[in-house]
Amino acid sequence: MEKLPKALASKLKDRIKQHALRSLDDTTTNLIDFSSNDYLGFSKSVTIFEEAHRYLVERQLKENGATGSRLLSGNHPLYDVVETMLCDFHESEAATIFNSGYNANIGFFSSVPQRGDIILYDEFIHASIRDGIIMSHAKSYKFKHNSITHLEEMLKRVRQDGTIYVVTESVFSMDGDTPDLKAMIPLCKAHGAYMVIDEAHAVGVLGNHGCGAIQSLEIQHEIFARIVTFGKALGSHGAAILGSKELKQYLVNFARSLIYTTALPPHTLATIKVSYDVMLSDNEESMIEKLRENIQFLKSEIESNRLKDNFIESNSAIHSCIIKGTKNVKLIAHKLQEKGFDVKPILSPTVPKGQERLRFCLHAYNSEQEIKDVVSILSTFVL
Repeated sequence: MEKLPKALASKLKDRIKQHALRSLDDTTTNLIDFSSNDYLGFSKSVTIFEEAHRYLVERQLKENGATGSRLLSGNHPLYDVVETMLCDFHESEAATIFNSGYNANIGFFSSVPQRGDIILYDEFIHASIRDGIIMSHAKSYKFKHNSITHLEEMLKRVRQDGTIYVVTESVFSMDGDTPDLKAMIPLCKAHGAYMVIDEAHAVGVLGNHGCGAIQSLEIQHEIFARIVTFGKALGSHGAAILGSKELKQYLVNFARSLIYTTALPPHTLATIKVSYDVMLSDNEESMIEKLRENIQFLKSEIESNRLKDNFIESNSAIHSCIIKGTKNVKLIAHKLQEKGFDVKPILSPTVPKGQERLRFCLHAYNSEQEIKDVVSILSTFVL
C-alpha cells in the first residue's frame, strides 16, 4: 500500500508528540463501568433484547436489513409506529428518525439554516453540530459557554433580515452541566430567534420517566427542534429530530444524511420501541430513581473527599474532574484502571487545551461502594 502523504504523516507525528494519538482498542473489559453512556443499563438488558425479538416474531418480521434508504425501500412500517410513540412520549407534533445523533445533527444544520441566516451556538457544542454548521451556508458565531449575557449581546449584534438559530445542549457531553434554558426562551423570542436543543444526554436521566430536560421545564412547545438519541440511556442506536410537521416534511426533502443513507433495520426500531416501553414502566421508573440517587451520592462523596473544586458542577450522569495536561490525565486514568475502574481521560482537542479531564459516567447499576471507592482512590492521586 502507498504511504500517507507527508502532510498527513506529519499530523500523526504531532499527535504522538502531544501524547494524544487515538487508537481503536478492544473496549471489552471486566473493569467497573464509569465510562459508557449506558446510564440505565439498557444495552445489556436481557428483557429488552427478548421483548424486541418477540415483537418482531409476533408480527412475522424477519428482515435483517432495511434494503435501502427511507425514500426508496427502507421506510419499514415500524418507522411510523416508533415515530408516533416518540411524538406521544416527548409531546411533539412530529418526529423524524435518523441513523445516529451525528447523522441527525449533520442533516439538520446542513439543510435548515440558509444563506443569509445566522447560527449562534454555545462554544462547547458537540462536534456533530459543529460539523453540520460547517456544511451550512449560514454565518455562525459562538457565544460563551452557558452565558445568557453573552448570548444577548450576540443577538443584539447580529440583528438582520435572515433567520437566527440559537443552538445549545440540555446536558453537555464533556462537562455534564446544563444552561439556563428557561431564561433563553424570552430572550430568543424577543429577537425572533429559533431555539435548537440537543437532548442526547438528558433523555433517560432527567424529567418524568426520563423524558429529558425540556419537558421537565415544560418548555417543549417553545423549542423549534429537539434532537434525542437512542444510543445513550436508551442503550440502542439512532436518533430523532422532534418538531413541527412542516419541519419533518422539510427534512425528508432536504436533509441529505436522511435521504442518501440506508435506513435502520427493523430490529433496531423494535429495540427503540421496547426501550421506551420499559422506561415508561413502573419498574424502570425505579431504575431512573436509582441513577438519580447515585448522582447525588457521587456529589456527596466528591464533597467529603474535598474534590469539589476539581469537578465541574453537574446534576446529570456526567461528572468531569479537571486534570490539566494530556500526559498527566492519561497517567491517572491508567492508575484508576489498574485499580479496577473503567474511567477514561478526555484529551485536547476534544476539550480545550488545559481543560483535560477524567470523565465519570454514572449508571443505575453502579453500587454506592463502587462510587465511594473510585472517588476515594481518585483523591489520593489528585490532592
